[in-house]
Amino acid sequence: MRRLGLIGLALLIAGAGWAGWHRFGPRPPAPPMAPEATRIDHILIEKSARRLTATLDGAVVMKADIALGFAPDGNKEIEGDGKTPVGLFRIDRRNPNSAFHLSLGIDYPQPDDIKRARQQGTDPGGDIFIHGQPNGVAGFTLPGDWTLGCIALSNAEMAQLWTLTETGTTVEIRP
Repeated sequence: MRRLGLIGLALLIAGAGWAGWHRFGPRPPAPPMAPEATRIDHILIEKSARRLTATLDGAVVMKADIALGFAPDGNKEIEGDGKTPVGLFRIDRRNPNSAFHLSLGIDYPQPDDIKRARQQGTDPGGDIFIHGQPNGVAGFTLPGDWTLGCIALSNAEMAQLWTLTETGTTVEIRP
């Protein structure tokens, strides 16, 4: 009986060690951080992870949790579908006076989106922005996916991204 107790204890310790190694063990090296950068050249939006990563020459300058459109799965196809588009875009406009705390417009729809929508007899939608919280919601970040297809950050994160981002910056949106 004592032997079974010792075997059980050994298995418990081995399992805890494996779980600790699995959770806290070696990880691939993180990209280098460049927190003192004054600009970025790439914004990566990972929809499934609800994460924005801004980089300069591959070095991470900032990361932020994001909210997406109210129906985020899949690619944007028509106006009002609540989806955030997937693809490679550029920042094509800046709006300091938007209905949200600052906004950076992306050049959606692309020619292929317009062509597809025309073939389907639909409107591909547009006015996709990276922006902060709605004006008048100071000090609070809305929970969940609540936009109409845009990418939303906290106001503080949006202010940081605004100062780092120039018109023409690449925006990659992945599923």
